[in-house]
Amino acid sequence: MTPTPATEHTPSITSRLPQVGTTIFTVMSALAAQCGAVNLGQGFPDFDCDARLLDAVNDAMRSGHNQYPPMPGVPALRQAVAAKIEALHGRHYSFDTEITITAGATQAILTAILATVHPGDEVIVLDPCYDSYAPNIVLAGGTVVRVPLTPGSFRPDFDKIGAALSPRTRALIINSPHNPSATVWSAQDMLTLQELLAPTEVLLISDEVYEHMVFDGQPHQSAARFPGLAARAFIVSSFGKTFHVTGWKVGTVAAPAALTAEFRKVHQFNVFTVNTPMQYGLAHYMADPAPYLQLPAFYQAKRDLFRRGLEGSRLRLLPTTGTYFQCADISAVSDLGEADFCQWLAREVGVAAIPLSAFYGDGFDQRVVRFCFAKKDDTLREAIERLRTL
Repeated sequence: MTPTPATEHTPSITSRLPQVGTTIFTVMSALAAQCGAVNLGQGFPDFDCDARLLDAVNDAMRSGHNQYPPMPGVPALRQAVAAKIEALHGRHYSFDTEITITAGATQAILTAILATVHPGDEVIVLDPCYDSYAPNIVLAGGTVVRVPLTPGSFRPDFDKIGAALSPRTRALIINSPHNPSATVWSAQDMLTLQELLAPTEVLLISDEVYEHMVFDGQPHQSAARFPGLAARAFIVSSFGKTFHVTGWKVGTVAAPAALTAEFRKVHQFNVFTVNTPMQYGLAHYMADPAPYLQLPAFYQAKRDLFRRGLEGSRLRLLPTTGTYFQCADISAVSDLGEADFCQWLAREVGVAAIPLSAFYGDGFDQRVVRFCFAKKDDTLREAIERLRTL
């Protein structure tokens, strides 16, 4: 008897993220490549990291550090992270029970949300915000509550944050230095937040991946500096941002032991652990604090080069007090909306930027675009030359 030929059938699924498509960063990077535009859109350096860091990772590989490390991370690296936080911010974290090495900051944020947010819980995000926050909350079954930062200044509006708090609020996500606006929260901002959250059971997820990019002599106001915040916070950082190795996807989370225990329950089942030789290499490299202590001056010089170069253009540059981004108001340049302007800019001027509307849940368009200045000086000069035609 001849068997009946199998019929191919792919079962249909109901999307967990039906509203999510291709990100604006992918779209603009592809357009930049297509048009030969200088890519100041996606936030990554176009220069190499310190050769000493590469040597440290290579030495780790050749020394046999190529198998699974401990689930929370290589002890030497967790010790280095704990020592850095204590030296810079005055708070002691146990490397054993309160520091976890993650597969980048994005995984760290997702893991913190999956570990703490239950269906029906609310999580407050401050728009504009990094594009992974809201999908992470949805994947956990939570409800995204969007509170806008003040348009123009991008300062936190604590009255609005307070009004958004409810008995269902499980967590609040903050980000300073802030992507995309390049603003930095002050000590008074953090104290106000500490007072606001004090009577609540709300957790804090503090995204501090640009912690070493704060300019003009100002210190970074980490949540670790404020006892009332640190006691309820997952503090997220990124070796990729700090050491110019975004493709390595290695980050860290500092949190009180009780929070870390829940975090690690999820961490061990979504990534289990993180690239071994890179952890050993980073631990060795961090013995010298100079690379991260010198980072503010390094990026401030690039910020100043970019801003000076655009003084004669019709772009109105917004203040940049942190990160490696520069926002610009396009109102005097074009009547186009942000997304259309960025398409036009890449095609006709040869520079790729990102519309700020991409960072808002409702696509709010305030005629502002974001440039990334984490580029070689020659790359920035080429972009400046093209933008000065505006």
